[in-house]
Amino acid sequence: MTEKKHSPKSPPCVQITGMGIVSAIGHDIAEFTRSLADGKSGVRRIAQSTTPPLAVAIGAEIDGFNFEQMLGQFSDMPESLTQSAQHVTRRAPFTIQTSVISALQAWRQARLNDKPIESERIGLVIAGHNTTQNYQYSLCSDFQRNPEYLSPRYALQFMDSNQIGVLSEIFNIRGEGFVTGGASASGNVGVIHGARLIQAGLVDACLVVGVVADLSPMEIQGFCTIGAMGGKQFHDQPEKACRPFDALHEGFIYGQASACLVLESGNSANARKAPGLANILGGAINLHATASAQPDIDGETKAMNAALQQSGLAACEIDYLNTHGSSSPLGDKVEIQAIEQVFGDHFPRVRLNATKGLTGHCLYSAGVVEIIASVVQMQQGFIHPNINLENPINTTANFCGATAVSQQIHSAMSNSFGFGGINTSIVLQRISADTDF
Repeated sequence: MTEKKHSPKSPPCVQITGMGIVSAIGHDIAEFTRSLADGKSGVRRIAQSTTPPLAVAIGAEIDGFNFEQMLGQFSDMPESLTQSAQHVTRRAPFTIQTSVISALQAWRQARLNDKPIESERIGLVIAGHNTTQNYQYSLCSDFQRNPEYLSPRYALQFMDSNQIGVLSEIFNIRGEGFVTGGASASGNVGVIHGARLIQAGLVDACLVVGVVADLSPMEIQGFCTIGAMGGKQFHDQPEKACRPFDALHEGFIYGQASACLVLESGNSANARKAPGLANILGGAINLHATASAQPDIDGETKAMNAALQQSGLAACEIDYLNTHGSSSPLGDKVEIQAIEQVFGDHFPRVRLNATKGLTGHCLYSAGVVEIIASVVQMQQGFIHPNINLENPINTTANFCGATAVSQQIHSAMSNSFGFGGINTSIVLQRISADTDF
């Protein structure tokens, strides 16, 4: 495999130097990695009762999360940082608390405390929108009884921009910051825009945080009403409900995760001697001009081809593809057709899997979760299993089976597609000792 060269006139190389995650299959990168390798599913019956009852009581929810306990795991970080996190976040909604923990993990791995970057040269991208739906829903009944007792913090906390305020205060980030939305493609949209900030020379590093989708019963009912959510056929066997690319797939299974990446220019990482985890070689976003939830083969192929063109790689140089793979009958069918069209003769050789089969569909953060899963597999040399893939809808595709397989991955692609015709694809490259920036 020939490493991509970057001439002085090329945009700056963008590396991933830090990762963090809080998910249904792991509250940190190490636990998440073990779960991927073991094929551990986070999908289970949702125990918490709601009024009205959930339309589908199956999901991969974050379980056992305790902010104070999780914060205690960062005793090796500056006390001023953890005290700030505790002060700003202690009474914050669940979505904020999980974002802070995943960001602390990524910040620590990128060694941004030991080898800091000037605060004005760090950016912040929040990937996700409408992230406070369950928080607002939970306050509604009390508000109807007595509006005057609404918390004064609510005016700030119901806005997605609160994530920017909290994280920028904790980490003293003073570069550009904004929220990106793209439905289920939000994570990839955020990563692409974070990389563009670095390539434009506006920042040296960027924190990209994929926010937990904390859905209320109303949103879950909405997804069920349009036929997007599965779980009915396997309501008594929740671990079998999420079945990307299997003939018995019936819709996505809701998942939760907060996931964070530290993106950094190659020059900055080299100057700080911060080990890079992977290069982002290319990333593309396009629309297929629809207000519906329908996928589009042309939009998906264009996104993958554009990402490949940016990366400088040919389709035959991609070893592995982390599919969008949502377990939606139409979505899976269109995506596998698009992949076959893009990869042509290489299609039977490129390894495929779907992380959502283990994590559920994490919606806003899915793209970031799946980039982390891709980088972990590149680093560790394995492809995680496709559990529940018993009768593949395409028998030519090189899907991983029921158990993990050893595989050296030099270059990978990760897809994310969202309602409203949003198509995204990102190309990653494993960093080796002889990589030339």
